[in-house]
Amino acid sequence: MGIIAWIIIGLLAGAIAKALMPGKDPGGIIITMLIGIAGGLLGGWLGKVIFGVDSVDGFFELSTWIAAIVGSLILLAIYRVIVGNRSSHRHA
Repeated sequence: MGIIAWIIIGLLAGAIAKALMPGKDPGGIIITMLIGIAGGLLGGWLGKVIFGVDSVDGFFELSTWIAAIVGSLILLAIYRVIVGNRSSHRHA
């Protein structure tokens, strides 16, 4: 897959991850898009390393989308913990 396809998958995976994890995010839409792109790459890598699944078979493969969404969920959760802790210390 080309880099443009990964960016598109990442953007959509980031939006899906945000919909699956409701609540207030410390960042805006740009941060969510970047997390989605990075999460797509992370999910593809984790799927290949841990499960031996080649999740980069193609744009329309279900494994590609699942890996991207899971990676985005992981990064979004980490981002919320890190940035959420930092902003709560500011107001305390």
